[in-house]
Amino acid sequence: MEAFRLFSKSMMTIGLEALSSERVKKYIYNVEKAIESIDLRKLQSLYPNLNFTALIDSVQRYIGDARYYLSIGDYETALAIASYTEGLLDSLRYLGLVDIQWPTGYIRNKKVFVGGTFDIIHPGHIALLEFASKLGDLYVVVARDTNVVKIKGRKPVLDESSRLRIVSSIRYVYKAILGDEKDIFKSLVEVKPDIIVLGPDQPFNEEQLAEEAEKRLEYRPEIIRYTVKHEFSSGLRGSRDIIRDICNSNICKNIH
Repeated sequence: MEAFRLFSKSMMTIGLEALSSERVKKYIYNVEKAIESIDLRKLQSLYPNLNFTALIDSVQRYIGDARYYLSIGDYETALAIASYTEGLLDSLRYLGLVDIQWPTGYIRNKKVFVGGTFDIIHPGHIALLEFASKLGDLYVVVARDTNVVKIKGRKPVLDESSRLRIVSSIRYVYKAILGDEKDIFKSLVEVKPDIIVLGPDQPFNEEQLAEEAEKRLEYRPEIIRYTVKHEFSSGLRGSRDIIRDICNSNICKNIH
């Protein structure tokens, strides 16, 4: 377990009480890069009777959990899960099944910014967050209740603390925070993103947003528009469709 030995050596020097977000993040990064070095298609073709797809999927889920615990400041749990994940990878190497390439250095992941209401989480939200997470560490800013009323003309179904808790639990999210009630762009300064990802329905002009971000940040982040509008569950394509479908059905009438 080469990555863990190197990490443990540094931990003995500084002590566990000094365990920091950056050190655990580097360790998780190394494990993630080791996962990426595995040629799953080649591995499955060499051993067709073994289900490596399920194993690698489990490994990716574990390292996703490690990132979640890192995001909430539980560094010990994040480290424990990451080291367990590394053990699974090393078991494949010891059996001679894979030649895992452990990275020798650390490159900071890009910070990716997504903002939204996230009132009723649906498959379209998950697809957006999954897409954005592949670009770097995903920071999600959840709109405040007062701003939802201003922008959408209605109160959200779930309050801001509930929406924040739900978004924080999604495996693709590195960190979720509440936006500012008075200045919706203030969170840009807090996160300092390299990339801003917009959803298909968000009413922002990409060029104007980039200019405003450049004023606040003193650099110009990349703006990416996620254009796919996913259809799910009998033609529903968003939270508004879900609410409308509920109101037009007999569900409301049958609730006492």
